[in-house]
Amino acid sequence: MKAVHIALGVAAIALTSGAALFGAWCWWRVRTSVWFWRVLRAGQAAVVVEVAWGGLLLITGHKAPSLHELYGVLPLLVSLIAEQLRAAAAQMVMDTRGHRSAEEVGGLPPEEQRVIVLSILQREIAVMTLASIVNVVLLARAAGTA
Repeated sequence: MKAVHIALGVAAIALTSGAALFGAWCWWRVRTSVWFWRVLRAGQAAVVVEVAWGGLLLITGHKAPSLHELYGVLPLLVSLIAEQLRAAAAQMVMDTRGHRSAEEVGGLPPEEQRVIVLSILQREIAVMTLASIVNVVLLARAAGTA
């Protein structure tokens, strides 16, 4: 059972690292990619499975250092907070530009709409990339304290 936990941890670190690197590249190049979101979600899913498996190990009597448990669970909290910030990105960008609603933005010329949409996507990618970087560090620390 412990070998499965290790394999899940490696997968979580690899997928989350991939999301962090690909997200940084997308942000730097001002590009969007469905693959960034797929890798990000796969990494998040791997973290959830890893935490669930770790919980199963604890229930069955395997003991781990408390720091390992803390570093292993914190990525869930970081991801949850990042998702909340990502969800607020659109409103933050529109507020910064003085727009009250999506309908108001819809009345702008197409080029201005595109600039606003790209700004929103840039902010979303930045938030999720930073969360991925933090999660990689936390997951690596969890592995190091096992």
